[in-house]
Amino acid sequence: MTTGVRRRMGVEERRQQLIGVALELFSQRSPDDVSIDEIAAAAGISRPLVYHYFPGKLSLYEAALKRAAEELAGRFVEPREGPLGARLLRVMRRFFDFVDDHGPGFSALMRGGPAVGSTATNALIDSVRQAAYVQILSHLRVENPPARLELVVRSWISLAESTALIWLDGRRIPRAELEVQLVHDFAALAAVSAAQDEEMGTLLRGMLKEEPADGPFADLVTRLLSLAS
Repeated sequence: MTTGVRRRMGVEERRQQLIGVALELFSQRSPDDVSIDEIAAAAGISRPLVYHYFPGKLSLYEAALKRAAEELAGRFVEPREGPLGARLLRVMRRFFDFVDDHGPGFSALMRGGPAVGSTATNALIDSVRQAAYVQILSHLRVENPPARLELVVRSWISLAESTALIWLDGRRIPRAELEVQLVHDFAALAAVSAAQDEEMGTLLRGMLKEEPADGPFADLVTRLLSLAS
């Protein structure tokens, strides 16, 4: 017969538990609205014990943001197999899965939340953007991107962030439509840049050459042609 003795957690195990609890609460409400008392209660420990592992709410908040940033960066990882448009669409679906599941936490990560302007928070946000940037370049098979390509990719990443934040404010546009729209946005940004630069033109032609007739990039072309008719 087993007893009801509670196993005592080690220091790192308890820290990870508190981070997980904080992330769960931050996914439901803004971190500004979540108190240390709530985090302690959800973790089944006392308020003073929370402070034993984290000096304050800000340090716990930053630790939770770090885990969220790592998870979000992982959503951009995609095997380099198949047409680029389909790959980007899968990435956008996973990206919006995260946004959907962690709405207030995502907003806090992108907007800074209670740690707005802090060096640690800014570094976390930059790490997500850089991870996404590196992944997109990998899909384009480019190691040393020209200035115009860097502008296209970084602008698109910023657009995906702002689109997700606006979508969270009321969710007035169907999520699936926005996922496709963002893939179209990438192609449109690349096309505008290609019209100004031959190097980008070569890259765009190579990108479109592998696209199937029923892919998202071809769908964009069809839609644009219908507008001109």
